[in-house]
Amino acid sequence: MANLKEIRNRISSIGSTMQITSAMKMVSAAKLKKAQDAITAMRPYSSKLTELLQNLSATLDGDAGGAYSTSREVSKVLLVVVTSNRGLCGGFNSSITKRVLQTVAEKYADKTVELLTIGKKGKATLGKTFKVIDSKDAIFDDLTFDNVALIAEELMELYTVGTYDKIEIVYNQFKNAATQIPQVEQFLPIKPIEGGADITNSDYIFEPSKEEIVLALIPKSLKTQLYKSIRDSFASEHGARMTAMHKATDNAKDLRDDLLLTYNKARQAAITNEILEIVGGAEALKN
Repeated sequence: MANLKEIRNRISSIGSTMQITSAMKMVSAAKLKKAQDAITAMRPYSSKLTELLQNLSATLDGDAGGAYSTSREVSKVLLVVVTSNRGLCGGFNSSITKRVLQTVAEKYADKTVELLTIGKKGKATLGKTFKVIDSKDAIFDDLTFDNVALIAEELMELYTVGTYDKIEIVYNQFKNAATQIPQVEQFLPIKPIEGGADITNSDYIFEPSKEEIVLALIPKSLKTQLYKSIRDSFASEHGARMTAMHKATDNAKDLRDDLLLTYNKARQAAITNEILEIVGGAEALKN
């Protein structure tokens, strides 16, 4: 059994760790509220924009999307991998790494796959296996639509000039603080849209023409899609970190309680031994 001084040092060390994990939990909880409000407010807009684009496109020819909807034989693929810049967030980053490897193995085993990473952890882990053409780690320092739109424009340019035949986004979708769902979404080319029951009423008068409206909406929709994905990942990161730090704090508390019990038992045993030695010495003097 460790001596009392060693146990005291361990208890003190665990107490310091508890303070750190508890503080990180509170910081992530505060950031999560803001990030959650942002993604919750954005989803209806993104959904309505996509619905409007689908309804308009369904009434037009299949090539209404221009260069962005032109499908090619897939030989070179770009995956936009959204992770975090920092760790200590449970399985948040490892789930994305697994999803990327799974996607490549199942869909692109015989294709050339390259990555554009958003977040340092993705580059550090997947950069050993795949070629990373660029890393947009600084986006989280100022996460605004305008900054994300610049990345989306780069991706659109890479596709239209034929550098890549397909672009997909891999990210964690925010469900709640304890649950993040890894997603793989096709970014380009735009998926063919089939006409359905909710096609725009032909009685509407469009100014300018439907074609011009669709061509103007597509870049806006793509930028919004990327921004939503990064926002989802950002909220998921703070939810995962808050949950991980909550569990770490609870585990540290349990360990500290066990060490306190061990310390008290060892201290009690030491006191009992001292009493026995004193009583034994007193008896020896009498005899």
